[in-house]
Amino acid sequence: MQRHKARAGILSAIFMGLGQIYNRQFIKGLMFIAVEAVALIYFISNLGRAFWGITTLGESPSRLEKVKGIAKMVPGDHSIVILIESLITLLFFVLFLIIWYMNIRDAYKIGAERENGRPSNTFKQSVRYILDYKFAQSFLLLPGMGILFFTIMPIIFMIMLAFTNYAAPNHIPPAKLVDWVGFETFRNLLVLKSWSHTFYGVLTWTIIWAVLSTVTTYFGGMLVALLISQKGIRFKGMWRMLLIIPYAIPQMISLLLMRNLFNGQFGPINQYLGYFGLGGLPWLTDPFWAKVTVIVVNMWVGIPVSMLLIMGVLTTIPRDMYEAAEVDGATNYQKFRIVTLPMILFSTAPTLIMQFAGNINNFNAIFLLTGGNPVNGNYQYAGSTDLLVTWLYKLTLDQNKNNMASAIGIILFIIVAGFSLYNYRRTKSFQEEDMIQ
Repeated sequence: MQRHKARAGILSAIFMGLGQIYNRQFIKGLMFIAVEAVALIYFISNLGRAFWGITTLGESPSRLEKVKGIAKMVPGDHSIVILIESLITLLFFVLFLIIWYMNIRDAYKIGAERENGRPSNTFKQSVRYILDYKFAQSFLLLPGMGILFFTIMPIIFMIMLAFTNYAAPNHIPPAKLVDWVGFETFRNLLVLKSWSHTFYGVLTWTIIWAVLSTVTTYFGGMLVALLISQKGIRFKGMWRMLLIIPYAIPQMISLLLMRNLFNGQFGPINQYLGYFGLGGLPWLTDPFWAKVTVIVVNMWVGIPVSMLLIMGVLTTIPRDMYEAAEVDGATNYQKFRIVTLPMILFSTAPTLIMQFAGNINNFNAIFLLTGGNPVNGNYQYAGSTDLLVTWLYKLTLDQNKNNMASAIGIILFIIVAGFSLYNYRRTKSFQEEDMIQ
């Protein structure tokens, strides 16, 4: 009995492409051989350094040395560059292992077909099969590579930074090396009082902000959409156009304009309050009023989005449902509670979850309006209106506390991803879609 599949699999395991050549697929075999040859050349010169770099993060920092009485900078190891280069090499190595496994699997499969009396596909037949049956998977390889190196790799890099001491002033390359410290950064963030007080305070405000900003914009948009949709409202097109203007204007312009309007010293709002004999309010300088201001301004920016979404849903609700409710003697409130609200929630629940997750990371609304201020003397590099995402920004770009910012980023990702996945799977729209499949 011929054992083509075992021989082909073993040959491909020894060197990529040999199993394909054994199966008389010469062009495919030569392509696999070329891939392994290039990979060997690359990994022989880089793989050892990658394992060394990912383990040590460098051994000798840059230093000054006197050469013939002249001070000269001698370049050393840059820990972060070494970490990035090592990570890229290891990702390429993982990709190579996947290709190596696919090469063995392909040779084994073709060998099994030969044992069953079927001839091996020619190169043209293989290409035609890919175009006819595997085109989508093959076409997705290029964006998949982009996602791997431009999305997944930065996430892995951020996670790795959280387990180092990469922070000013003592561990900034190339003058100083960066070392692995394990969970020390997370322990400092969650337990050490100077950091934990800020973290829990900012986290609390982040959750309050996300809840209030989502609820106010969603139900505010629902209220406006319902009012415009009423039978007695004339010039509905004009009202839609007017209410959509805040959404049409770039958010950055709206927020910067609002920042000037609410300025406590020369802002028009305080001036108008003065005309009516009312004292001006510290809209952006008092912690409480600053939080109220960002929520109110976010309503101005966010309500049109919810209004558009819900108006679209209202047009899809069958008129028969309202007529049946009227026959049963339902009041307007009962029709809203029994018919309108469930239909709106059914269609918009996933979007509502996305809005909540987006508000947790709503960088623009806070940074452009208050910059995280007013200053809070009890916080570590954070202001009274800072969210976790704006605090992370300050720690990274202003303070060079990169390890702490990475730890905050990981915690923020866990909160957003966990909340979104848990609640999305509980929505009726997801459950019904799952049942259909």
